[in-house]
Amino acid sequence: MAPMGVIESTALGLAMRQSTWLYPAVETVHIIGLAILVGSIAVLDLRILGLSRSLPVRKLAGHTLPWTAGSFLLIVPSGLMMFAAHATDFISSPLFALKICLVMAGVLNAAIFHATVFRGAAAWDVEAMPPAAARASAALSLVIWLSVIACGRLLAYT
Repeated sequence: MAPMGVIESTALGLAMRQSTWLYPAVETVHIIGLAILVGSIAVLDLRILGLSRSLPVRKLAGHTLPWTAGSFLLIVPSGLMMFAAHATDFISSPLFALKICLVMAGVLNAAIFHATVFRGAAAWDVEAMPPAAARASAALSLVIWLSVIACGRLLAYT
């Protein structure tokens, strides 16, 4: 049996395919997690792009980042559960590969942002326009995460 077939034949893979309500329930949890993830990221990214400059960037980040991190507690397990149901289809899909690459790019973009330009946020915390590198990272972040959503939705129809 092919490796993906082994995953699909596990009790979880079978349950996800055979239960009337399990897959839709897990997919709903995944979508809620994604909404929290992208919503929290978008709020901070839009602030970094220059909107609502009266809000302190560092304080806003302190409010949004726990939601961003916490959303992974919904997204990762639910995503793995859905993968277990259709591993063969997903692993052979260029769209799925693109989605996973985009997720990794989004995480990498955030890590680089927080390790570099965000360290100087005190200089542009309130009222000042963030530096070009910060704005570029925020714009890229929005494009990446909206593309992740698009790939996920398209996967349902391909």
